[in-house]
Amino acid sequence: MVSLTGLWLPILVSAVMVFITSSVIWMLLPYHRTDWKKLPNEEAAMNTLRDQGIAPGMYVFPHAMGEDLKAEDVRARFQRGPVGFLMVRPTEGALSMGSNLIQAFIFYVVVSFFVAYLGSATLPMGTDYLKVFQVTGASAFMAYGMANVVNAIWFGMSWSFVAKSFFDALVYGCVTAGVFGSMWPT
Repeated sequence: MVSLTGLWLPILVSAVMVFITSSVIWMLLPYHRTDWKKLPNEEAAMNTLRDQGIAPGMYVFPHAMGEDLKAEDVRARFQRGPVGFLMVRPTEGALSMGSNLIQAFIFYVVVSFFVAYLGSATLPMGTDYLKVFQVTGASAFMAYGMANVVNAIWFGMSWSFVAKSFFDALVYGCVTAGVFGSMWPT
């Protein structure tokens, strides 16, 4: 077996490469530009939310839990709509890209760590490139891509976004697999 500590370099290199790849996908390629829609009357909606004094958090509307879901008035609110989920971030002026980029990089390192863990537990030293690529690529793809399926099922994320995220995950998985395959200990 391969020591997990012996994979620290591919962990970091794959995280850096996925970070760069993600930046290119989200900043330069056009296919994610249609993922988020603008509210028809954004200013009025923002004023209404601001007037409500909504704290940062995740909200669902109409809100009902357990037995409340069976009540006629609740069912009528669902029928009348709109039905949705709302995420409110802390007010910080412009979006803090630096903080988000750091958190994203940490996420890529964590994914690469678990990819290395699975690889070290299943692949011996000297495993050929394609076998390392297969195992590490599949695990990276799952880590990067599968969670959005649940978000589409339960929270209304669009299936087109999920499909695009699968493509992104496939690219990130291949980048990760390429790094691990080429840097696997002999």
